[in-house]
Amino acid sequence: MLRAIAIFKFFKAAALIAASAGVFRLVHKDVGAVAERWIEALRLDPGNRYVMIAMAKVSDLSPAQIKKLGLAGLLYAGLFLIEGTGLWLLKPWAEWLTTILTATLIPVEVYEIYRHPTVVRVIALVINLAIVLYLIHRIRSRRA
Repeated sequence: MLRAIAIFKFFKAAALIAASAGVFRLVHKDVGAVAERWIEALRLDPGNRYVMIAMAKVSDLSPAQIKKLGLAGLLYAGLFLIEGTGLWLLKPWAEWLTTILTATLIPVEVYEIYRHPTVVRVIALVINLAIVLYLIHRIRSRRA
């Protein structure tokens, strides 16, 4: 089971690395124009309130802010890689690290589901809760 969690962490790290690479490609581009193309490609309603809010926020990003977003994604991906590697190697410290880091994000996930519920967010919450509960059970069993 630890290796399955490790694979999940590796997948999340890979997704964040890819997203960060995409963010870094936007540094010297008109982010608003790129966002408009994505809205058209995804056939989203440009008049939708949420799309308009997102467009306003994205259009105001400076190159420095874009770099910070990309760097934050890479740092977070690094944490996932550390967790995944430790879990793959069956290290007890990785169980603790994963339990703590995953559990600290659960309140944020609950808040986001409260604000804007989506199936993806609920699935992510359920998976993360299952991981935390499994690791807590494993840690407590080992101590007993």
